[in-house]
Amino acid sequence: MINFNVPPHAPKAYEYIQECVRNQKICGDGSYTKKCNEWIERKTGTAKCLLTTSCTHATELAALLLPGIGPGDEVIMPSFTFVSTADAFVLRGAVPVFVDIRPDTMNIDEKRIEEAITERTKAIVPVHYAGVACEMDTIMDIAKRHGLAVIEDAAQGIMASYKGQALGTFGNFGCFSFHETKNYSMGEGGALLIRDPKDVEEAEIIREKGTNRSKYYRGQIDKYTWINYGSSYLPSDMNAAYLYAQLEIAEEINESRLFCWNRYYENLKPLAEAGKIELPVVPEGCVHNGHMFYIKAADLGERTELIDYLKKNDIHSVFHYIPLHTAPAGLKFGRFHGEDRYTTRESERLARLPMYYGLTGEQVDYICDTVKKFYA
Repeated sequence: MINFNVPPHAPKAYEYIQECVRNQKICGDGSYTKKCNEWIERKTGTAKCLLTTSCTHATELAALLLPGIGPGDEVIMPSFTFVSTADAFVLRGAVPVFVDIRPDTMNIDEKRIEEAITERTKAIVPVHYAGVACEMDTIMDIAKRHGLAVIEDAAQGIMASYKGQALGTFGNFGCFSFHETKNYSMGEGGALLIRDPKDVEEAEIIREKGTNRSKYYRGQIDKYTWINYGSSYLPSDMNAAYLYAQLEIAEEINESRLFCWNRYYENLKPLAEAGKIELPVVPEGCVHNGHMFYIKAADLGERTELIDYLKKNDIHSVFHYIPLHTAPAGLKFGRFHGEDRYTTRESERLARLPMYYGLTGEQVDYICDTVKKFYA
């Protein structure tokens, strides 16, 4: 069986985790947590990075940092996303306002955002699907003109960019994921990217259970105390050690994934040219990270048959999100603005093919040959 995903692993991870144990420092904000933060800051150019226990928690932390967001406020986002994108704001009492997506990139349709803005709107949350950037020039212009915050869900976006700028660094805050299904993993984990240095101290306080313990550890104060509301968003330093070993070979991992992505694309291009399937689109100015390779079948029925056929040939393929506005919680907590022209239709066509660090060219060829046989 060719698995859909195999969690990334770097050989030095064992050595680094053992070092944490020997040094008797396995809780949060140890040396490896700091190394990961610094690596992301250098790589992305963000003012500050704070490693978190998940991208979900990074997004919750961003929602807590937004000034005054609360019950009845509205946040605009795509419906084609993971539940965490909406949950972070629902927990604050805000209403997710879902708008349609673009059929080419599966990202939020930037042309549908402005018409969804009301006097209650506080933020826009673009989701960079498959590591391909949203149209950030337009989104940032809308946000500036309407005085709105922007929180980038860049869960799939590390090592990707838009017009030369790293994803996660355009908005007030950006959120990365280091779940085991992502390009770089710590099992469960994430990171909050902070654009404005003035937000760093408050973020540290909320991340540290509402205390100023970070300043205490830096020797800036002689004791720490309870300052504000907060929670525990600190990952174990052992998790960070596992991640840091991968960050050290980040380019190698990125190149491996892009090699497989490009091999998929070239192998399956004849099927797309024949009108049998559709392939991913990467707009000009976007540099993606090979996070995902998907194809689009004609409809839900054909996709179901394709996934079953691949499974019978020892290939694990999966579909992706069920649009949030059709889910019970989406109906309860949010609303869809405008026409659902593409969100449901395109989500029902999409099938994700195996993609992970260590997938071989021969395996990609076999998968592509099997897809071709299905359509033959």
